[in-house]
Amino acid sequence: MPEMDGIQTARAVAGRVHVVFVTAYDQYAVSAFEQGAIDYLLKPTEPERLAMTCERLRARLTQAPAPMDDLLTQLSQRLGADGVPPREYLRWVQASVGANLRLIPTGDILFFRAEDKYTRVQTPRFEALIRKPIKELVEELDPNEFWQVHRAVVVRVDAMSKSVGTSAATRC
Repeated sequence: MPEMDGIQTARAVAGRVHVVFVTAYDQYAVSAFEQGAIDYLLKPTEPERLAMTCERLRARLTQAPAPMDDLLTQLSQRLGADGVPPREYLRWVQASVGANLRLIPTGDILFFRAEDKYTRVQTPRFEALIRKPIKELVEELDPNEFWQVHRAVVVRVDAMSKSVGTSAATRC
């Protein structure tokens, strides 16, 4: 859309047309319906799902469109200037601890270390394994929290100063 983005367009036509959101971002769906959107389609859209949306529109053509001002304001505030939501970083890691799976908050992790086909996840109390390469993991971690200090090691920044001298840090 060369002159306006989707939110600007929806704001410009609010109250005069029925609004259907077609987007790759699912986090705004509930708000869209609360504000009166006819439908909310996630990309890629299946033909059957699009047909269902068309039926909903036909059923509502006799009704006045709902005001969308509140939703459009919320969406504008959540999206950056480039129209993309702020990046969300990994907050939990699902890892194997022995025969069990465990969800580990990233705030508990001291470091990650590549080992063969696995990546070791080290916390102060235990270690676990994940099947995700360091290269992919680094892209999902907040760069303000985790630094890659070696091609095979990613360390939580605040764990470096707290863990100096502990066995977990020396194994890094």
